[in-house]
Amino acid sequence: MQEFLSAIQSGASGEEIAAIPIPESYRAAFVSRDEVELFHGMASDDKDPRKSLHVGEVSVPELAPDEAYVAVMASAINFNTVWTSIFEPLSTFGFLDRLGRESEWGSRHALAEHVVGSDASGVVVRVGTAVRNWKPGDRVTIHCNYVDDQSPSAHDDSMRADNQRIWGYETNFGGLADLTLVKANQLMPKPAHLSWEESAINALCNSTSYRMLVSRNGAAMSQGQRVLIWGASGGLGAYAVQYVLNGGGVPIGVVSSPEKVDLLHELGVEAVIDRRAAGYRFWKDDHTQDEAEWRRLGKDIRALVGDDVDIVFEHPGRQTMGASVFAAKRGGIVMTCAATSGYMIEYDNRHLWMKLKTIKGSHFANYREAWDANQLVCDGKVLPPLSALYPLDEVGDAVYQVHHNLHEGKIGVLCLAPEEGLGVDDPEFRSRVGEDRINLFRRHKA
Repeated sequence: MQEFLSAIQSGASGEEIAAIPIPESYRAAFVSRDEVELFHGMASDDKDPRKSLHVGEVSVPELAPDEAYVAVMASAINFNTVWTSIFEPLSTFGFLDRLGRESEWGSRHALAEHVVGSDASGVVVRVGTAVRNWKPGDRVTIHCNYVDDQSPSAHDDSMRADNQRIWGYETNFGGLADLTLVKANQLMPKPAHLSWEESAINALCNSTSYRMLVSRNGAAMSQGQRVLIWGASGGLGAYAVQYVLNGGGVPIGVVSSPEKVDLLHELGVEAVIDRRAAGYRFWKDDHTQDEAEWRRLGKDIRALVGDDVDIVFEHPGRQTMGASVFAAKRGGIVMTCAATSGYMIEYDNRHLWMKLKTIKGSHFANYREAWDANQLVCDGKVLPPLSALYPLDEVGDAVYQVHHNLHEGKIGVLCLAPEEGLGVDDPEFRSRVGEDRINLFRRHKA
């Protein structure tokens, strides 16, 4: 892979890159099938990704006609990699085995190692015979919606396809590696004004937030609407607040420290709640929620923005869902994805049905939504919330940070890129967007 890196850094042409032989193996972060029971009987918080994630050489899979090899310059950590690394709520090798039974090409994925990672930026180095729109030398970011076109269910909204999967989580050959294998319909243009690591962190969380708030498949937010955003300085929330601001809405961000309050203020969010300072206890014990605490939250929201919220951007799950359902106004909507605090949720259904509220599930984004969300990054309208950067050899430490919520924004990982700051192709536009804005999360982290 070093030959590819040298060619990319020297500005080699696509033809020159295409002439470089594909190696037999490449460096990647992976979990092993024979370690699935590594954390058996342990509490989730005690499971350590640094013990289960390995970095080493893996074999290069064969290229299918509709796929591309991408030399990965940088990647990022998402919560699905936490789940894979601690084998929770179940081992992802089951996903790979089901994919392996679908077809001859699918059988490549059912291996003894699962290469993880659902974000990446890099350079196309080879394309399959059926690929039309991409060629070697193209600088790209990669979204994680893995779906083919042979099922009728995939042709309205591909996220509803019966064979839809998340690349690097429910498929193999993910982005935390020096090379990756993706379908051509996962590729998008790299933002020219951003570095490799700044470009790598966006696709999963940015596209998810776009679908939840902007798309007609989500809340279809309109101007002036009030939106409660849990974890507003985190990976999903950092994009959500930008979409609310860009769309003329009123974000109410919930964070967990005065430093994060200051960060959101600098991002342009006026209404911010420090949940630790407020001391909310939505659960009296493991089995009983406290409606008085829901009401206290609702009162605090109205004091900030004058009314209940039209939309709740909900992703913590168990800890907050009861409060989210209560906090939404009459006729409001709770948009939910993920469940980082637990997926067995409880809420008081009286507050849902009697006030005509809606809970709507959302999961990543289709290609159109991901492309549109990526274009907003390319246009400088959405900023990359990169807060920290690790080399691939320290990926376990990076995942540990996300597992224990010790981070803000997104954590990037350098793969082939030997140092940070490389890959900026349009420094003039970057200067117009502003270094301070692009580096906002890293400045606050420092």
